[in-house]
Amino acid sequence: MEESKTPERRLDLIGFFCPIPVHETRKALSEMLEGEVIEVIGDDPETLHDMPALCERLGVELLSVSENSGEYTFHIRK
Repeated sequence: MEESKTPERRLDLIGFFCPIPVHETRKALSEMLEGEVIEVIGDDPETLHDMPALCERLGVELLSVSENSGEYTFHIRK
């Protein structure tokens, strides 16, 4: 994984739990162009497993994952 450029899109999913973060991320990715980056922020620990699995299924690139005070930030390139 590498650091990403400034994301074209940001998805704030704080307070939402499975399956909403995966569903909303999939929906946002479907509306994006190839090469665009989305930043997804959430606080559901399950996303640490679910987002990499989603990226693999969709064939998109998980650029980075970070954690700060229980909030997880994912940068994903379509």
